Amino acid sequence: MKLFALATAACFAMPAFAGVTTVDFEGVNGFEPIAATYAAAGVNFGPDAQGLVNDVLGPYFSNAPTPVGVMFVSGLNAPDAAMTVTAGFNELSFYYSSADAVADAVQVWSGANGTGTLIATFDLAANASTGCTDTAYCNWNLLGGKLNETALSISFGAGSQVAAFDNISVVPEPASVLLVGLAMLALVANRRRS
Repeated sequence: MKLFALATAACFAMPAFAGVTTVDFEGVNGFEPIAATYAAAGVNFGPDAQGLVNDVLGPYFSNAPTPVGVMFVSGLNAPDAAMTVTAGFNELSFYYSSADAVADAVQVWSGANGTGTLIATFDLAANASTGCTDTAYCNWNLLGGKLNETALSISFGAGSQVAAFDNISVVPEPASVLLVGLAMLALVANRRRS
């Protein structure tokens, strides 16, 4: 009976600490692919997703949610600018700064590397210098939302060379987290019996 009560409590508690993954780009190198920098967190990027870090050639951004690095897209091939989350996710948020308005700039896909079924899109407003002029990307807006199905990747290719991104957060599907939690409870219960 105690195990049932513990399992029930864990089921309801799981989504509350469902392991949000946030990529803040603080560990990237400027003008280099982000690639597998965040592989330990189950996140990989295509080669067109590159780090942007202020350097001696000029400050490129300011006022970003995290101050050291952000992401920009260097090429026009959407799958090559995709962020793949191996565990999948059903909720996301990100900050952006864009010099131009771009329709469907951020696309959420059911498959890895910007493939599969298109689940959602986000438009970017031209906000980069709204209320500031000290750098090319000095104003940041937050976008995001809950998805109707599980996604594996986000493509940023349509915002190529006009937008920068920071603090991309994804929340894993609660059912997946629940299954992991139940499996852990079963292991604990099995150990106690032994």
